[in-house]
Amino acid sequence: MADHDHLPPGPSAASPYRRDEQLTPPAAVPASEVAQVTFDHVHEVDPRLMQRHVLQQEFPNWDTLRIMRSRHDHLQWMHRHFASTVVTGSELLAEVEHEPAPGPGDHPA
Repeated sequence: MADHDHLPPGPSAASPYRRDEQLTPPAAVPASEVAQVTFDHVHEVDPRLMQRHVLQQEFPNWDTLRIMRSRHDHLQWMHRHFASTVVTGSELLAEVEHEPAPGPGDHPA
């Protein structure tokens, strides 16, 4: 497997910039009631849910793909510099699922 095989498809960094192409993401596919998928492996909150609280800005496709392609490097850097232990989301979910449900009168700490 080539080093870049895990990356989502899209133009390379040397592709010509065409404003209209870059500001029109692929059609969104609903992933849940609150999330959508635009590019392969790019899940995002449905922007309509954020319009009331967060000013929506034009975000070029190349920047979305740049962030997507660099997320693993960023996480590895963060882990090297700040994490003494790395815990996966699945480990956290398993731990929560095995905790007893709070009873009457129990208050969270």
